[in-house]
Amino acid sequence: MSKIDRKAKMTGAILPGNSTVEFRQYEIPVPGYGEVLLKTKSSTICGSDIRAIYHQHLGKGPEGYQPGMIAGHEPCGQIVEAGPGCRRFKEGDRVVVYHISGCGVCNDCRRGYMISCTSSLHRKAYGWQRNGGMAPYLLAEEKDLVALPNELSYTDGAQVACGFGTVYEGLEKIGVSGNDAVLVAGLGPVGLASLMLAKAMGASKLIGTDVVKERMDLAVKLGLADEVVPSDGDVLAKVMALTGGHGVERAVDCSGNDKARQLCIRATRKWGKIVFIGEGGTVSFHPSPDIIHDQKTIYGSWVTNIWRMEELVERIVRWKIRPEDLVTHRFPLEKAPTAYALMAEGKCGKVAVVFDEEIK
Repeated sequence: MSKIDRKAKMTGAILPGNSTVEFRQYEIPVPGYGEVLLKTKSSTICGSDIRAIYHQHLGKGPEGYQPGMIAGHEPCGQIVEAGPGCRRFKEGDRVVVYHISGCGVCNDCRRGYMISCTSSLHRKAYGWQRNGGMAPYLLAEEKDLVALPNELSYTDGAQVACGFGTVYEGLEKIGVSGNDAVLVAGLGPVGLASLMLAKAMGASKLIGTDVVKERMDLAVKLGLADEVVPSDGDVLAKVMALTGGHGVERAVDCSGNDKARQLCIRATRKWGKIVFIGEGGTVSFHPSPDIIHDQKTIYGSWVTNIWRMEELVERIVRWKIRPEDLVTHRFPLEKAPTAYALMAEGKCGKVAVVFDEEIK
């Protein structure tokens, strides 16, 4: 067993809801039955943290942040203590944390979708209703863990915990292959992940669009898109021209923006498929000409299930892609206020709070 000084306390970052970060002192947890204690190695910042917690506490139900909880629902680390009753994982294992701990017995949990666990008592998301990854140690349930392959870094794994898993679920729903031209609207970290995974899955043409120059430049720099088009009044015409006037076979909205969602619908060709991943916002369209007459299908997709996360880490290794390539900035915990402010500004890729060997 590891030798942890339980007399010492650890520093954790919380989000009071006024666009700031505060630090508090916490006891280092002791794992109970079926639990493990992780040494946090990387904890990336998600757009939902900014949207529903950082600026103000807007979330209700599953997104209801409990004030005083350590933030960070995209954690990855190494087990330093395993409590009694653990059946698979042990001290020293490198693991990704599925970021919602569900009841385990409702229909959604039995499907692996703890994100939509129906138990108001037992469903608790890391970084929202239970302590998350913005601290040196994290108490996690063994059932919420996914093994992190040695070929991947902890920062790779932190992104799997939410962003890449969410994207993979959406792309699997619409079925991306070498037959497809794919449009991705919104080139924040989730949109960039969509391009990276769609490319790995064999998409024959990749088109990205956004209004933020820095995001478009990053997509070009990383070689993730064949074409990057500014989201202006001519964007639909440009996408159609890039596809010989037919439109794309598959479209992914990662923006949560009404106009971007309309673009995804109207830039998709007959019999095409669209998936909405970006949270919030609204969308308006004309069902008959936009969807019904062209036989298009719109999917909604919320996070992913845990078995698909296990499948994804295996495929990331096989495809030889690195989610950490989307990380443009790394900060130690003491600079978490800077990290959140940068992510909120939106002119960057992924932002990570890192520990130990992940500090580069």
